[in-house]
Amino acid sequence: MMAGVWFLSGFMIYGFVLIYLRDFAPDKVEWIAGSNDGKHFESRLAHVHGNLFALLNLLVGYLLWQLPIAAKAASRISWLALAGMLMPIGILTEVLFGVPPLLVIVGGISIVASMIYLGFAIMNMTNN
Repeated sequence: MMAGVWFLSGFMIYGFVLIYLRDFAPDKVEWIAGSNDGKHFESRLAHVHGNLFALLNLLVGYLLWQLPIAAKAASRISWLALAGMLMPIGILTEVLFGVPPLLVIVGGISIVASMIYLGFAIMNMTNN
């Protein structure tokens, strides 16, 4: 759960940077004019997905802590959810450094896989 809190904090701060750029920066007019496509749009995607996935990590951590899910399954679910953070990180590295979107794909697959795995683990728990 600690990683979820740190990621949430980081992407919230990043959101405040975006607010500054949109509302208070000296070149805010240019920022707003280019905000519907390209790097500005991708930056907002990173912020939104970063916060969403951080909250999902907190939820997954809490559920794994509270529910009687097997340790091996819980560990795999936890790591998959954490790997899901590669999606917003990948969006940021793509925007800032021009890195190919491989991290975005890996992160997206990981977070979906963690949710599916968690769903099956909960179903298995209730069927026993």
